[in-house]
Amino acid sequence: MLDADLAHERDYVRGLYTRLDELREEKRSQLAAVRKAGAIGSSQNVSERDAFAAMYEDRLAQLDAVENRLVFGRLDLDGGESQYIGRIGLSTEDLRRLMVDWRAPEASHFYQATAFDRQGVRRRRHLILQGREVVAIEDDVLDSDMLTEGTAQHQGEGALLAALNSKRTGRMADIVSTIQAEQDRIIRAPMAGALVVQGGPGTGKTAVALHRAAYLLYSHRDRLKSAGVLLVGPSSSFMKYIERVLPSLGETGVVMSSVGRLMPGIAAVPEKDPRIAALKGSQRMVPLIAAAVANRQRIPSADRVLEVEGYRLLLTPRQVRRARDKARATGKPYNEARNTFVKILLRELTEQLQSKVEASGSGNTTDRSYLAEDVRQSRDVRVAVNLCWMPMTAEKLVAELLGRRSILDAVAHEFTEEERDLLHRPEDAPWTEADVPLLDEAAELLGELDAATGHEAARREAERRRDLENAQQTLRNIDAALREQGIDGVVEAEDLVAFQQEPEVRLTAAERAVGDRTWAYGHIIVDEAQELSYMQWRLLVRRCPLKSFTIVGDIAQTSSAAGASSWGRALRPFFGDRWTLEELTVNYRTPAQIAEAAARMAAAAGLVVSAPKAVREGRWDPIVERVDAGAVVPRLLEVLPEELEAADGGLVAVIAEAPLLGAAREALREVYGPRVGGGAGSFEQDIVVLDPREAKGLEFDAVVVLEPSALLDHEYGKVGDLYVAMTRPTQRLRLISEGPLPAGIEQGKRGRG
Repeated sequence: MLDADLAHERDYVRGLYTRLDELREEKRSQLAAVRKAGAIGSSQNVSERDAFAAMYEDRLAQLDAVENRLVFGRLDLDGGESQYIGRIGLSTEDLRRLMVDWRAPEASHFYQATAFDRQGVRRRRHLILQGREVVAIEDDVLDSDMLTEGTAQHQGEGALLAALNSKRTGRMADIVSTIQAEQDRIIRAPMAGALVVQGGPGTGKTAVALHRAAYLLYSHRDRLKSAGVLLVGPSSSFMKYIERVLPSLGETGVVMSSVGRLMPGIAAVPEKDPRIAALKGSQRMVPLIAAAVANRQRIPSADRVLEVEGYRLLLTPRQVRRARDKARATGKPYNEARNTFVKILLRELTEQLQSKVEASGSGNTTDRSYLAEDVRQSRDVRVAVNLCWMPMTAEKLVAELLGRRSILDAVAHEFTEEERDLLHRPEDAPWTEADVPLLDEAAELLGELDAATGHEAARREAERRRDLENAQQTLRNIDAALREQGIDGVVEAEDLVAFQQEPEVRLTAAERAVGDRTWAYGHIIVDEAQELSYMQWRLLVRRCPLKSFTIVGDIAQTSSAAGASSWGRALRPFFGDRWTLEELTVNYRTPAQIAEAAARMAAAAGLVVSAPKAVREGRWDPIVERVDAGAVVPRLLEVLPEELEAADGGLVAVIAEAPLLGAAREALREVYGPRVGGGAGSFEQDIVVLDPREAKGLEFDAVVVLEPSALLDHEYGKVGDLYVAMTRPTQRLRLISEGPLPAGIEQGKRGRG
């Protein structure tokens, strides 16, 4: 019966792939036909053509992305019918369903049905594929009557354990075929409001976040297609680690970004000093940025004489103050309110000039309109107005605030001298991740610097008007000829202009959102959310006015000095009590022996951690080695071959703090050359050397921690750093120390590996 079942499933799966190939070819043909048509016809026709092309491109990208493990499950139901579960939905040309999308409501039974709550499912079958071929099947029989009927029960290692024991590749894999019931319940939770998913190491928090993004886009397509979903991770390396998951789930439209990349045009670097990160991340920066903006609206200390076309005009502090107050009263952002300020002063100066011109009896006595332009073009006037209220970008404001001590001292009255020293930096210093929320805050207060955009828009509009006039004249010239031939004019000037203009590039919502700081997303998913500062939360909430969030993290793993010590403290300023907490309770990644050692260490250090239950025992207990002074790196070189052999082609990570980090990387490269990666972004090498903050969110087959006490005693160290480092392995953990070990690691240790 096993052979017969396998043969049946192989035939069915071959049919699914045949249908997938048919759909791909159909979309390629449709896309080719649309592209061949070219940009002809009216502007509406061109727009429709672009829309169809984009639709076919999106569908083709989705079909190409689901090649691997297209189908992974089958449900046999009480009614006698069967449903195949896969990455996308597939149907025949006559709409007979072949496979159900894993996100569809009926597919939830594949993840949630149990022998105690069958939900109409008699048997759940896991299909294990290599390429396009079914190599094994595994059945969970939920209806005991099927056993009495003589139905074969195919049991093996288990799809979940097989996935957990597979080699790590440096890229995160999806868990769509092995989602567990508590994970599925969170993935399918309602979109409205803020959902907090707390989970210890190895509980699949990131996987749940990614699958939830795919589920929400499937279930709320109409709303989220135009608004988009933003997924925020702790670093660019982490985003690279997870980047392949969503396409494999049939979704390509999610904006994925670290917080340091959320300001268009800014590629921020990490903030190295935790004291500066904590200070820039605090709520105190809100009034500081506001004060820096207000400081740019200046009242001159004395009257200023301005020369305009040979006439001397007077600009007084009283005039400037009155214009400033009226501009502020508009409630508009700084740059927009400046337009009001400038108009008021120009009008008053123009009135002065007119009075002087009339008093002198010179000039045109009937038309004084040129006087306003004379005032506007005067260099003295432009300089004076800008000194009072300079147009400003966020980058310039924050760079000068932090880079010029005189400005910082003038506005940072609530900061101590020591704090100002920390904030002060060179004006040309690179932007850091802690600076990005400050730039965003400044941009919000300043508004758009629309002078350049306005000139460009005016230029384009003037060019279009000229083209339209030319097109109308052309049509008038040929109209007579058309009428003589009995042809009515059917071409409009607008159509002719549209035909001649370069068509605009059509962008998806995700592509438009990346370049638009003011974009309002329909939903935001935040991974490693415990690391966010107050200012970073403020930035994210501004990006989603509806406050529809999925917030994923583990308070015990907080490393950032500006991070959260509790979810309530972090979220209450932005969500009040309108957030729901869910907890993942099962550790799928970390073997029990390693998880217990990490939990003991954390508890001994006073860190309160959730202790999710590990689903498996590992082959090895944690290996703890003490060495002589200066022998940590030499011992690493001695034991690494053993770790590589145990990993059996998987990934080995060496985690340490400086200076051991650099020494270990250099020593390993001398022996292993290009096999050694320089950080979390090195996904092609099988040996990765990194610090615990770079390791956050990642996983490896084997991990070697050098001098674990240094992870606590380092100037940037926290208990959470060592806890993170110890919980990265899926198979094996080794700690090498020349000093005393942190308490708890060896207590109850089951022996050496």
